Amino acid sequence: MACFVVPGAEAIIAAAASKIIAVSEKKGHIHSEETAAKLSEKVSWLTKLSGGGSALLAFEHLWHGEISPFFPFLTAAADPEETSIMLHEMATVGTSMALLITAVWIGMLVITSSVRRKAAKETDVK
Repeated sequence: MACFVVPGAEAIIAAAASKIIAVSEKKGHIHSEETAAKLSEKVSWLTKLSGGGSALLAFEHLWHGEISPFFPFLTAAADPEETSIMLHEMATVGTSMALLITAVWIGMLVITSSVRRKAAKETDVK
């Protein structure tokens, strides 16, 4: 019903954090190694992952008629009984989706870090 709201909120928070970090990087408060991606770039990956997933889920919910172009936008919000079901889904399914997206993002960071470290070692050896 509204599980896409939680990853969408994560995307908004990550986008704001990415902008704040980018400003700090420009001011010189945050430094990264020459071969590493900037922290703001890494956080923007999280924004793209959660924002893209949330957009796809919102489209799917729109397709199935669970979202309307009129207030209250979420059809489940019109009925108090369905609202409690919707909030439960957001708390369980939405949160687990956001956690999974974050875990995938952390995996991406680990893999890119190890690949860059390995490439740096190979360049130092030669």
